[in-house]
Amino acid sequence: MRKKTLTSAAALAVAAALALTACGSGDDSPKSIADVSVQQKTEAATVLDQPFEKPDLVLKDTKGEDYDFRERTKGKPTLIYFGYTNCPDVCPLTMSNIAIARKSLPKADQDKLQVVFVTTDPERDTSAELAKWLPSAGDPSFVGLTGDFPTIQAGARQLGIGIDPAKKEKDGSVVSMHGAQVIAFSPKTDAGYLLYGEDASADDYAKDLPKIVKGETP
Repeated sequence: MRKKTLTSAAALAVAAALALTACGSGDDSPKSIADVSVQQKTEAATVLDQPFEKPDLVLKDTKGEDYDFRERTKGKPTLIYFGYTNCPDVCPLTMSNIAIARKSLPKADQDKLQVVFVTTDPERDTSAELAKWLPSAGDPSFVGLTGDFPTIQAGARQLGIGIDPAKKEKDGSVVSMHGAQVIAFSPKTDAGYLLYGEDASADDYAKDLPKIVKGETP
């Protein structure tokens, strides 16, 4: 697994967090992603000076039913991550870290926290496939979303996340390029105000989640 780093000047301060991740790819060519203004850096998270609005994103959940991301997570502490089930490393590790951290919360706070996984490989990641993968890779409470790729890509771009269509390599493997960041949304403002890179650990999330649930900055 290697990363494609940002070339956008305004985003250099968060290049590590916003790098595209190629799960199983050796392509290191640069890829620009939307500019992000940084207010400050906590121990694990980047606090955004200009928080993201929740994307206008309606996809299918693991039951094949419509899921309106804005409406279903309104007023709730929410984490969103874009990845795919065949990712050999970063995606399952990220979901596992968040799942471990979630279990450290009081039950009432666990119930409040929304964790949404959006596939970047919808051709293979059907609703049924996500329903099988998420409980083992993360937690049964996690929401898995799929749909048509242009819709997913447009939603990701609203959050400054770059994703490319999955492509088949010469060896037959399928690679999906995607930004590896997790974005946290405040239950108070519904704005995405915190950004975590792929290096965030379960301990990092466990330390920050109690404040995220309250809409506070860690």
